[in-house]
Amino acid sequence: MSNTEKKCRFVATKRKWISFGLWTLVFILFVVWTGSLWWLLPIPFAFDLFISRYIPWSFWKKSKNKTFRVIMDWVDAIVFALVAVYFVFLFFFQNYQIPSSSLEKSLLVGDYLFVSKLSYGPRMPNTPLSFPLAQHTLPVVNSKSYFEKPQWPYKRLKGLGKIQRKDIVVFNFPAGDTVALKMQNTDYYTICYSIARERGISMQEAARIVRTNPQTFGEIVYRPVDRRENYVKRCVGLPGDSLQIISNQLYINGKILEDEPGTQYNYFVQTKGSYFSEAQFRQWNISKEDRLLFPEQYSLPDLMGFEPDAQGNKLPVYHFPATKEVIEKIKKNPMVNEVRIEPTQIGPYDLGGSIFTLSDEVSWTRDDFGPLWIPCKGATIELNPANVLLYGRVICAYERHSLEERQGLYFIDGEPAEHYTFEMDYYWMMGDNRHNSADSRAWGFVPEDHVVGKPMRVWLSLDKDRNWFQGKIRWKRFMKKAV
Repeated sequence: MSNTEKKCRFVATKRKWISFGLWTLVFILFVVWTGSLWWLLPIPFAFDLFISRYIPWSFWKKSKNKTFRVIMDWVDAIVFALVAVYFVFLFFFQNYQIPSSSLEKSLLVGDYLFVSKLSYGPRMPNTPLSFPLAQHTLPVVNSKSYFEKPQWPYKRLKGLGKIQRKDIVVFNFPAGDTVALKMQNTDYYTICYSIARERGISMQEAARIVRTNPQTFGEIVYRPVDRRENYVKRCVGLPGDSLQIISNQLYINGKILEDEPGTQYNYFVQTKGSYFSEAQFRQWNISKEDRLLFPEQYSLPDLMGFEPDAQGNKLPVYHFPATKEVIEKIKKNPMVNEVRIEPTQIGPYDLGGSIFTLSDEVSWTRDDFGPLWIPCKGATIELNPANVLLYGRVICAYERHSLEERQGLYFIDGEPAEHYTFEMDYYWMMGDNRHNSADSRAWGFVPEDHVVGKPMRVWLSLDKDRNWFQGKIRWKRFMKKAV
């Protein structure tokens, strides 16, 4: 063997040892970060891959069958990509698309976001054996994208910080633990509550009706925390805060929490007889989907007391969401006769939707809510009817204890108890599109183990009201900070 060949072999061997050393360092750092010695298991395989080569990692490359080699090259690339995507999504960041208008005008329908999991610390998965590109259901085959077992307990790794007030947060839908597969747009508990109110029966009886009518509601399934739908809202209440809403104004610990600049509410706008143009709506940034023009046969404007013109003819009434800045411009428009904010109730019509705690014992509404204390880890409450109504789901569904009441006494996990101490922190999330957001006002607290991450940047934004040749891509939003 010549000196040149010896030198080349030495260099190649040196590179292999350096590569092995770097990968070993990565695995050791993962052990330190995760606190799990399981991350040391890949080190022997890395040693064989780079140094010993006992395992024929690329056996197909020696095959004489060209088709087999091509297929296996693709399989190798796909498997590597899926494994890489799995770990990137699990520990660092993932993509998220804004599906609804609940955060308009801060984040728009059609925004695609980079969501950082490092911001609050990534969670170890509840269901580690899962397909990385599907939340809970595989497309086409329509089957679960994860295995039920094993399931790991909640553990969050150290992150770059903690949730701050007014952060936009991605989280798993708390009421998404139980799902009626044929009615997934409405959560299971709201379905049961609606049936209970409509028929004058208990929630338990309503639940029995839902579960015994699969032809209407579909199969009822349970989803682990990390397999529940992803939601995105703004955190307005932190653990230990007291929250109240009075006439749409949010108060935290007795002090006004000013709305974000993009916060909007629904309004009824009566004109003097003319109609707004498409150009005007675009100027106000009000989409086609968000606006409604009431024709004469509709009764809502009549129930609100909008007056007709001098001849007794009904005047056009629009309904749409708008920011305070936009609504002030609309009020000054000479075409406009009157502007009113949408109330929670108009005659027999309830516009507020379901309200936490899904109980007739609480008379809160979407616009007048609370006061309500947000649980924090280590805090203790007395077990009484009022607190059980507000925090019973926290105790049972989120912290997984049994809670029973027998002859005025309470039992947790079968043991008598007068107090309960919370095991996790909780948050209150609301949408900036206040009248078009199904948020904590509807389903309550967000537990810390449901928190996914923090949206960082908009990497793509598509306008649903435009086609590809008329500005469908919102270029001005490219890499815009998600705030």
